[in-house]
Amino acid sequence: MNPTDIRIETDRLLLRPPRIEDFDGFAELQADAEATRFIGGHVTRAEAWRRFLWQPGAWLVQGFGMFGVVEKSGQWVGQIGPWKPEGWPGNEIGYSFHPRAWGKGYATEAGIAAVDWAFEHLGWDDIIHCIDPGNEASQRVAQRLGSRKLRSGRLPSPFEDTAVDIWGQTREQWCARSANA
Repeated sequence: MNPTDIRIETDRLLLRPPRIEDFDGFAELQADAEATRFIGGHVTRAEAWRRFLWQPGAWLVQGFGMFGVVEKSGQWVGQIGPWKPEGWPGNEIGYSFHPRAWGKGYATEAGIAAVDWAFEHLGWDDIIHCIDPGNEASQRVAQRLGSRKLRSGRLPSPFEDTAVDIWGQTREQWCARSANA
C-alpha cells in the first residue's frame, strides 16, 4: 500500500501520513516548553524540522509511522500512531498533540483509529506506550485506550537516561475491549 493513499476518518478527525503542510503546526508544538516537557523538551524550528522528518522517513523505510492528525477543518492538531525505532522496547502507539487540541478528546479518538489500523495492517500482537512517569495526561489517554502500566523501563540510546513507564495491551485485550464497547 502506498502511504500517500492511507486516510483514516473519525467523527472529527483525519489521520494520514505527515505532509509538508503539517510542519508549521509541528514546529509550534516542538517550540512549546509545556507541550514538550515529557518528550525531550522544546527545540528550535530548525531542530523541529529534523524531528519532523523522522515520521515520513519511518513511513518510507518501515512502511508505517505516526499519522498526522488533522481536524476536518484542515488544521493540524498532532500526531499519533505506530512507532518503532531501533532498540525500542516494543511496538509503540505514540502520540503528541498541539496545546490547541488538549481537552477535546482528540488523542483518544485518534488513538482508537491508530490502534485499530496497527493491529489490522501491521500484524502486531501487542502495543505499548512509553510514558514519562510524571505525564498524567498521557497516562489517562493510555487508560482510555484500554492500556495499563506493564513495567518501568528505559529507552535506547541516545535516550538511555530517560526512565519511562511502559503501558500496553495485547491484540486480544484490544479486541475484547472493542467488542464490549
